Amino acid sequence: MTTPTRQPAVPSTAAAPAKRSARPLERQRGRLVTLVRGRWLKTVPGRIRGWTALAVLAIAALALALTLSIQDARQGVQTIGHDAGPQVVATGNLYFALSDMDAQIADILLIGREKSLGIGFEESMRRYERARSDAGSAAVQAAQLAGKDQDRRQTVQEVIDGLGQYQRLVGQALTLNEQAQHPAGELPQPVIDTYRQASDLMKLELLPKAYNLTLDSGATVRQSYQEKRTSVLDGRYWVLAAGLVVLVVLAAGQLAMAREFRRLLNPGLALATAATIILVAVGVGVLNAQAGHLLRAKRDGFDSVLTLSRVRAISHSSFADESRYLLDPGRADTYEQNYLDKVSAILWVDPRSQPANLKTYYALAGKAATTYHPGDRSAFLGLLGDEARQARKGAESDALARVLRAYAAVLDNDRTMRQFVQSGDRNRAIGFRMGRGSSAIRDFDAYDEAMRSLANTHSAAFDRAIRDADGGLSGWKVIPPVAAVVIAVLVLVGVRPRLAEFGRI
Repeated sequence: MTTPTRQPAVPSTAAAPAKRSARPLERQRGRLVTLVRGRWLKTVPGRIRGWTALAVLAIAALALALTLSIQDARQGVQTIGHDAGPQVVATGNLYFALSDMDAQIADILLIGREKSLGIGFEESMRRYERARSDAGSAAVQAAQLAGKDQDRRQTVQEVIDGLGQYQRLVGQALTLNEQAQHPAGELPQPVIDTYRQASDLMKLELLPKAYNLTLDSGATVRQSYQEKRTSVLDGRYWVLAAGLVVLVVLAAGQLAMAREFRRLLNPGLALATAATIILVAVGVGVLNAQAGHLLRAKRDGFDSVLTLSRVRAISHSSFADESRYLLDPGRADTYEQNYLDKVSAILWVDPRSQPANLKTYYALAGKAATTYHPGDRSAFLGLLGDEARQARKGAESDALARVLRAYAAVLDNDRTMRQFVQSGDRNRAIGFRMGRGSSAIRDFDAYDEAMRSLANTHSAAFDRAIRDADGGLSGWKVIPPVAAVVIAVLVLVGVRPRLAEFGRI
């Protein structure tokens, strides 16, 4: 009888996979518990990895701070130098173009049939057409600058509509003037009445609205400038703070590993520290430079160009008031007061106890203008006083001195002309004001040319500041992130050998 052989028990094949699958889960739970409880910090590799992560985060924060600060600088340069700034300067020309239009019409009407007086009928008409074209272009730019601002767009539209109405009135006045064929300074009443309507429209509606447009647009640019420049200046401190954090973290890691591994210097961390110092120093230097470029572009360029644009406009309007004073005796007192108001806005001197009239102004303003020297900031106020207070020695102050000397000559000519009128010799006054052999027009043209030269000096300063700013920002879109990656790689290169000593990276 055969005895049955006992077979060994076969282990269950279903339970084994369950045990194997449970082990990874247990290991994951164990690692999570270790991480939460901070046990990994009790090991050298754990501490190195934690420090490395902290260093990379600090480096990323430094790159972010520098990137955002550079972005603020770039936006400020774009606004002032390429977008709104130049457009505001262009809309400032609207005020000048309108004033010049009215000035040319006053001269044309004054000379009557004596078409060779002054700069001549043909030249006056050519300047009028040029000013009208400039006014139209400036109005279009003002509409573009207004954007979605409904109040500003409405003001622009009112200026455009008013300009059309003004041109219709001027056309009527020129037609009546041509039909009358009157001697110089002897305008028929219908011509005077029609011109009064046109001049009142210009003085009471168009010019104030044009100036308000420039003020509003300029305020927008100034606000943007102030915000961006402040952000750039504040950004320096954020970059310095972030850079200091990176350096502290790198120094702490260097000291810890030197103590742990008995090595005085870690080349990778040393290079990362040097690269961080260079990045922070260069970044802060660039931000400082950009803040300076923005300041110069606005103060030495934008503000002065706008101021001088207004000075030129008021000067042309005041010069036209001389023609109005001669062509419309019924309003002579009004035009004389208008002249005093305008020249006082250009250059104001305190009459103190003296009467505030043209006679006093001639003496005080003439003296202040002819005795100006660079650094003289208290002799006079007004628009040219503002320019004098911020003009720097050199090209700017020299150009301003030429403007003031030419302005004194213009005032002296105005005084001579009015003396002829007051003595009862209007024809001589007209000949002095409009005659080709007279110095009145020649001196005013010299004054206007001196103002253009001063404005060009500031325009050059503006362009130079924006050009320097654009050049200084070149490449800074990629420098912060690339530098951050390089520094992070240097950190990893520095810690890799230390982790390798534990058999794990």
